[in-house]
Amino acid sequence: MQSLYVEGTSIMHRLPARSKLLVLAILGVILFTTRNIPLLSLGVLITGAVYFSLGLPFGQAIARLKPVLLTILVVALFSLAFNPWHGAVEALLRLTALMLFAAAVTATTTIGEFIDEITLLARPLERAGLVAANDVGLAVGLVVRFVPEILGRYQAIKEAHAARGIKLRPVTVLAPLIILTLRDADNIAAAIDARGVRRHVS
Repeated sequence: MQSLYVEGTSIMHRLPARSKLLVLAILGVILFTTRNIPLLSLGVLITGAVYFSLGLPFGQAIARLKPVLLTILVVALFSLAFNPWHGAVEALLRLTALMLFAAAVTATTTIGEFIDEITLLARPLERAGLVAANDVGLAVGLVVRFVPEILGRYQAIKEAHAARGIKLRPVTVLAPLIILTLRDADNIAAAIDARGVRRHVS
């Protein structure tokens, strides 16, 4: 399996996971409460500098952003279609800055650190009898861990279509992608249950 985590010694790598997630949350609040385009542009420049200073090769750094960046462009185009131009620019800058910092956090934080922090955040809900904190942490960790797997599987299906001369269509890609992903999810769930990792709130 691939991972979004990248080995390195940058400042972001040395920061505690809790600090990075806290900064990400605060940054999200600031970005979504301002409509100042120069300030949002500054946010893109700063978060871009943080992301591209992690030591990733430029091509690899861009490749990791492509799926989310395409989604952001689609959102911006829809915003442009139904709102004034500055609304589309705000959405583009806001989401791009958030994507860049989130990508920096995931590239410098291990899955284990993510699980520990999410589990800690879920402890109050566990004490209230609402959830099992370990299960919540594990679920979030698996989601983060599976993102590159799903993207890699999509690329493999796309290349298989190209090799067979089949035109790439959403229906012909999504069906095998969903089936393969669900199959892996079942296998992982069975492995987790076999090891007694999950437990239930009584």
